[in-house]
Amino acid sequence: MKYDWKYCSLGGVVRVNIESGEDIAHLGELDQKLWTVLSCPVEGLEFDAKTLRMLDTDADGKIRVAEVVAAAQWLTSVVRDKDSILKGDSVLPLDQFNTDDPKGARLLESARQILHNLGLEKDSISIEDTSDSIAIFKNTLFNGDGIVTPAVSEDAAVKDAIESCMAAFGSAQDRCGEAGVDAERIEKFYAACADYAAWQADGQADAAIFPFGADTAAALAACDALKDKIADYFMRCKLIGFNDGFAAAVDVPAEKVAAISDQNLASHEDEIARYPLARPAKDGILHFDGINPAWRAAFDNLKGLVFDKKATGVDEAGWKAVLAKFDPYCAWMGAKKGAEVEALGLEKVQAILAADARQAVQDLIARDAALKEESESIDEVDKLMHLYRDFYTFLKNYVIFSDFYAPEPDTLAMFQAGKLYIDQRCCDLCIKVADMGKHADMAGLSGMFLIYCHCSSKVRAGQMDIVAAMTDGGTRNLRPGKNGVFYDRDGLDWDATITKVVDNPISVRQAFWSPYIKFGNFIKSKITKSAEEKDANAVSTLQSKAEPGAAKQPFDIAKYAGIFAAVGMALAGIGLALQGILNGVKGFTWWQWLILIAAIMLIISGPSCFLAWLKLRKRNLGPVLNANGWAINSVVLVNILFGATLTSVAKYPAGKYNDPYKKVVPLWRRILRWILCLAVIAFGVLYFTDNLGWAGIHRRARKEAPQTELVEEAPADAAAPADAAE
Repeated sequence: MKYDWKYCSLGGVVRVNIESGEDIAHLGELDQKLWTVLSCPVEGLEFDAKTLRMLDTDADGKIRVAEVVAAAQWLTSVVRDKDSILKGDSVLPLDQFNTDDPKGARLLESARQILHNLGLEKDSISIEDTSDSIAIFKNTLFNGDGIVTPAVSEDAAVKDAIESCMAAFGSAQDRCGEAGVDAERIEKFYAACADYAAWQADGQADAAIFPFGADTAAALAACDALKDKIADYFMRCKLIGFNDGFAAAVDVPAEKVAAISDQNLASHEDEIARYPLARPAKDGILHFDGINPAWRAAFDNLKGLVFDKKATGVDEAGWKAVLAKFDPYCAWMGAKKGAEVEALGLEKVQAILAADARQAVQDLIARDAALKEESESIDEVDKLMHLYRDFYTFLKNYVIFSDFYAPEPDTLAMFQAGKLYIDQRCCDLCIKVADMGKHADMAGLSGMFLIYCHCSSKVRAGQMDIVAAMTDGGTRNLRPGKNGVFYDRDGLDWDATITKVVDNPISVRQAFWSPYIKFGNFIKSKITKSAEEKDANAVSTLQSKAEPGAAKQPFDIAKYAGIFAAVGMALAGIGLALQGILNGVKGFTWWQWLILIAAIMLIISGPSCFLAWLKLRKRNLGPVLNANGWAINSVVLVNILFGATLTSVAKYPAGKYNDPYKKVVPLWRRILRWILCLAVIAFGVLYFTDNLGWAGIHRRARKEAPQTELVEEAPADAAAPADAAE
């Protein structure tokens, strides 16, 4: 038997209504075609982020219908009074756990365990109790996460193994907030210890690996520091042996030293270090007593580590023999294993291996992991409390959109990010923009006047983009670059700058005046352009006249006569046109004039108003949400009546206000205005008096009088011929 759903009308669209716990329990039976939303993003919503992650069970960043249905079925199965879910409470009495369901019984045990761990004795549990997992597991050694801390055992070897493992491979955070290790880290740690110890044993077994004993590493470092410089020296010597004429070229010219000899030579050590290690000679021997001063300290260190104390020099072959001694050591170092534990030292590593606490640590980890189901049940209680508080609110923003169409001004949909104050208006319909590229393609389909703003805050060092729907007021001042202030749902302010405007009608009133405003802007642009051209011509003329030797243009009477003739013809044409119009309406009564004016305005503004009315009736928020990653399954209409509630315009109380800086209209201009008004009134009075008053009646009587006299005198004139005939 099909479930008996209730329906309602919201935003001019019929939607399924969720008004009881049974409705929530039967969501799985609701035809997916009747859902307002099929999918919504997890990010960018004004909703509890933890609750959204709990609903997104596959962690793909989207909450789909199947996930909502699964949450509804689970929630209604573990709560005894399903209708209580609609209250949105953050506290759940323990007797409301449905123990008839195994899941509910297990959750009740976990809820009591949470209260016990927190040291609380009460007959209810709150979302504040379940949200702090660190506090819940603070005093527990084993909590089911498979991570153990040094405090889990009193055995010194176990503690030492755990602490050494954390030092070498880092730590994982336990549910109680302490640092610990898991099974994978312990295995890697003991494997590294075994490899490092074996590698060290191989080195100690072969004496050739350490040609200079304990100083082998230091000796290799000293050789590496001077290797390139010594190779350079022997190459210079070989060039001299090749050609004696190269001797001066490969040595340091005296002029180089002379150029800096009058300065502090100690400050030029870097430059001196670029000179040869020693003065090259044809014999190709590096004499130890003639070393470049900048390299003396490094060479003395090398000499003390690798050369015989009695040696006074070395040739290239001897130097290569020294380097060859390091080959076994370098090969051994290249095969190093267990480098992660090298910092512990060989002695410490050997002690850890000797204690062999690996199995003991693994047993403790296994013991902790065995409580996984119990600990996850504790997490399930936290999930229960979040859904118990938030799920119905989520459904109102997912299934029916009742929060968006709510008449209460404080109730906002979860996609409404805050309020934008700009151009003496407050826009309540503001949505965070996730992808400006998608919005560029979809926004125009909404039929709404949209303004995109980039919001930034130096206090919070954050940035975001929003789109605001403007549904009331004018649009003349809304253009890219205009600044406003955006307040998010937490009341924090952001600097907002318009970056893009999608132009659509805001109201029928605005559409009525739109043709006149556009015509006025057109005339203004033409006048401005003409004035700019005349100004440029005037400046050009003055500049040409100011140039020396510029010839004065003679007065061309023919040209000006042509201009005057053209102006006269234009004025005559305008006069004839006006005369034709006046002749056509001559004799109109006052109400006929009103009808004519109304007809003209209707012809001009009617099409604009009609098109605006059509668009305003079909404004749809769906494309804007779709561009943000939603899958809207129904139209989300923003009609004229509802749109008026989404934007509030500043209104000032009526009254007279004294403004000391108010612009004063000159007396002559006020007199001119009165004269023009009186002239218009006089024209109207004379016109209507001429047509409707005594003058009009008398004129019409004179037109009719001759016809009346002819009719009355005709019989008298016609009788005479009759008498004469008799």
